[in-house]
Amino acid sequence: MPQDMPPVGGYGPVQYKRNLPARGFKPATLLAIGGGVMLYGWWRYGKGAREQRELAREKMWARIHLIPVLQAEEDRDQVRRYLADQAREKELLGDNFKPYHGDRFYKPTFAATPGSVTK
Repeated sequence: MPQDMPPVGGYGPVQYKRNLPARGFKPATLLAIGGGVMLYGWWRYGKGAREQRELAREKMWARIHLIPVLQAEEDRDQVRRYLADQAREKELLGDNFKPYHGDRFYKPTFAATPGSVTK
């Protein structure tokens, strides 16, 4: 039996490479899209941080401008409490509610003296 031989001129080329369509974006395109998204995020973050700083500055200045009003309110409350306390003491003790016997304050002296002095 004779042996099979290749045809004259050889066989045609064999297609061994897969002919699949490219799916998705190229890596450079994906990198550019990711960079764009990150750039947009940082831009929005910067805008938000600037807004938060401005709101904090506004809040601080509002508090600074409210300090005199709050201090006056506290002073009025202290005076009201003081007058109420004076009225309560007058009601309890009558007209004589001074803590000292005279008009002048005398610093108390505490001295321990021995009962008998020996030489």
